[in-house]
Amino acid sequence: MEVSLLFKIAAVGILVSVLCMVLKHSQREEQAFLTSLAGLILVLFWVLPYIYDLFQTIKDLFSL
Repeated sequence: MEVSLLFKIAAVGILVSVLCMVLKHSQREEQAFLTSLAGLILVLFWVLPYIYDLFQTIKDLFSL
């Protein structure tokens, strides 16, 4: 896993956290929830290829 990916995930986490706090203080809980969901989906799309590679490696390891 690349270090830049970890920094991207951390940046998205900080940005989503700040946006959620601002939206919750302005009484917009629905938009805060959607913002956190969008951040989660974005990070999931970044991590999904690595999860796929992990399962492929495990499959190749046990299928001798």
